[in-house]
Amino acid sequence: MSGVDAGALLAGLAATLGAALAVMLAAFTVGVRTGRHRGVDVAWGLAFAAVALTGYAVSAGHGDPGRRLLATVLVLVWGLRLSAHIGWRSRGAPEDPRYDRMLAKAPGGRRTAYALRIVYLLQAGILWFVSLPVQVAQQLPRPPGPLAWAGVAVWAVGLFFEAVGDAQLGRFKADPANRGRVMDRGLWRYTRHPNYFGDACVWWGLFLLAADAPIGWATLFSPLLMTYLLVNGSGKPMLERQLSGSKPGWAEYVARTSGFVPLPPRRRGGAGRDTPAARRRRGGG
Repeated sequence: MSGVDAGALLAGLAATLGAALAVMLAAFTVGVRTGRHRGVDVAWGLAFAAVALTGYAVSAGHGDPGRRLLATVLVLVWGLRLSAHIGWRSRGAPEDPRYDRMLAKAPGGRRTAYALRIVYLLQAGILWFVSLPVQVAQQLPRPPGPLAWAGVAVWAVGLFFEAVGDAQLGRFKADPANRGRVMDRGLWRYTRHPNYFGDACVWWGLFLLAADAPIGWATLFSPLLMTYLLVNGSGKPMLERQLSGSKPGWAEYVARTSGFVPLPPRRRGGAGRDTPAARRRRGGG
């Protein structure tokens, strides 16, 4: 297995699963006590960080020190930034409507048990699976090669889109003049979801950090799963259903703007040019 110690890898996988479960169970406890389960979104990034730190600890003496440190730092930067951003954005907010709708489906009204299974334990399993490339990279005994460094570049592009997109949206929402308007500026002019696109790039980059060894390719389904969830699962579709019924000008924004991968805005002749005046006439942002 590319020089990987199978016993150490299996022990590491068990330890990181325990770390993911520990963070999510702690978040579940907080959610039950506060009556709000939106805190699981903050715990998501923290759990990835816990998995990376645990993987770093258990891979000592097995993986290349430089690759171990690189993989761990990349996950920590991404995960802690994401958790801090979501925590700041949601401070003092009521329960997320997504979780209200989800828990309304609880069999027999047993919301707490249903939340444990569907919100917390399921996400613990998903994040552990998505982080498999990082765990494998930490166990590889050779220094990073060209493919791994290409992965760092892809990760950097992803972090840029995610962090800058979040910052641009935050500034847009902070301006009362933009209330009810569609955000179509900055990176949001080229993709309706720069933060989700960035998230996908981050995990494809981390996959490449493991893919310069044959065993790393066994984790291909990890970034595929993350991308699927962002594009077709709980990311883009759920958010767009919410926005389509609450944002004037949303349909026009969708018609001219790529749904995921950043692309130049589509134009429908000279009359449809995307100018500030045209946006004001549409009532958009």
